[in-house]
Amino acid sequence: MSIALLASIGTLGAVFTAEYGFLLKPCVLCVYQRWPYAAVIALVFLALILKNKISEVYFQAVVALSFAVTAGVGAFHVGVEKSWWQGSAECSADTSSTLSLQELRAQIMSAPLVKCNEVAWELFGISMAGYNFLFASAMVIFMLFAIRHNLLKTQ
Repeated sequence: MSIALLASIGTLGAVFTAEYGFLLKPCVLCVYQRWPYAAVIALVFLALILKNKISEVYFQAVVALSFAVTAGVGAFHVGVEKSWWQGSAECSADTSSTLSLQELRAQIMSAPLVKCNEVAWELFGISMAGYNFLFASAMVIFMLFAIRHNLLKTQ
């Protein structure tokens, strides 16, 4: 569980450094990819508090699920960046309905500043969303091995 904690703290540290240190503004899908990492941090601390009351395997399973969720959002985000499919409604303003001037102004003011299909940064042709998908997928595999190890240890 400590590796999951370090991975989550490191990932959130990296994205906040990118956002505030290098001024790379996130889109809504980028923000959605952060929440499971925060959940992992909370789960690890909860597991420490409830140690010996709830099996560690249950916490590991929920942590693995959290990593799977962020990997899924990352994969979806890569698809949006590559124009394989359209992003969610939050990724762009809906211009299909007839709006009053006030409604249109409110919609424009609440629209995300960064479009989900625009890649803010990439390395070797892989965007941050792509790296998130790869890293979170690796963490899912790691957590599944940890679960397997704990289950075999208890038998």
